[in-house]
Amino acid sequence: MSLSLETDCPDCDSTEFYKAASTRIHLGTKQKWHCTDCDYGFVKINGIDTSV
Repeated sequence: MSLSLETDCPDCDSTEFYKAASTRIHLGTKQKWHCTDCDYGFVKINGIDTSV
């Protein structure tokens, strides 16, 4: 299980996110990701993210 993710942050120029939380729900695995440089965060459930 990876604790970091490389993707572009829409609020700043950072490309690194850290996993803030992970839990199993009835839809699958829910993961919360946060930018290392700003307060931007998004959630992924079974690989579908809320950042789009």
